[in-house]
Amino acid sequence: MITKEFKQRVIEAVKTNRQNYNSDTKHAKALGTSASQYSRAFNKGELDKVLDDSKWINIARRLGVQLKEDIPWVTVKTETYEYVYSQLKACQTRSISAILCDIAGIGKTHTAKQYVKENRNAVYIDCSQVKSRQKLIRKIAQEFGITHTGRYADVYEDLVFYLKQLDCPIIILDEAGDLDYTAFLELKALWNATEYACGWYMMGADGLREKINRQKNLNKVGYTEIFDRYGNDFKKVSPEGKEALEDFYLKQIAQVSQANQSNLTPKQMYAKTKGSLRKVRIEIEKQRLLSNG
Repeated sequence: MITKEFKQRVIEAVKTNRQNYNSDTKHAKALGTSASQYSRAFNKGELDKVLDDSKWINIARRLGVQLKEDIPWVTVKTETYEYVYSQLKACQTRSISAILCDIAGIGKTHTAKQYVKENRNAVYIDCSQVKSRQKLIRKIAQEFGITHTGRYADVYEDLVFYLKQLDCPIIILDEAGDLDYTAFLELKALWNATEYACGWYMMGADGLREKINRQKNLNKVGYTEIFDRYGNDFKKVSPEGKEALEDFYLKQIAQVSQANQSNLTPKQMYAKTKGSLRKVRIEIEKQRLLSNG
């Protein structure tokens, strides 16, 4: 049974997230509720008999609200954060596209999610969860708060129309290397339909670069065109060379560890995590559990 205190925290997160949408109706669709449920739960504060527990938990997951109110995680403006955030801002304000391919665990995903929280008309898509053409387009439509069920052709056309009406939208495609071939082709079509009206940012690890290069070399239809539309270049933030890369890792680890009150030195944390900020967070959460125990 979830508590009223938890629901109140979800309501606060919904109110913060609302600023990224043009209307309550759009926001309700993005969250998967009816307009009536949205009004009663989030505007009037009716906590009981409006949404079932599974929907509260679903919305909490989408907005990053934890079931238990633990010590909040502090976002740090690391080198990765500064680079990716500035790239996203440029793509959104200028309606251009780019691809970032870099090593895992340096903070790409966290930065993208933080950007979406802070910027209007920006959506984040985890492509590993929506690999097929239809799931991908329906998910993008849902995140923008437009109807994503029903006939696929209607969803696609409505999405194109809506994107052209928005002020500088951006679609961030994380784990893009997981997309099916037909999904990649649909991205090309959607890019064509929204040219100069929408920003795009594709992210992934080295596998994304390898996939695009391999398919281009095999003359697989669509990949050369997609690469051209995304700038004909793979962006990268981490440096080349073993020593430079270790310094990069240590600097980011030191920043994140200090801000989140780790009791390990940067070198100790590096030995445990090999530079992955995902693992750094796990180690710090372990420390918090032990200190509270």
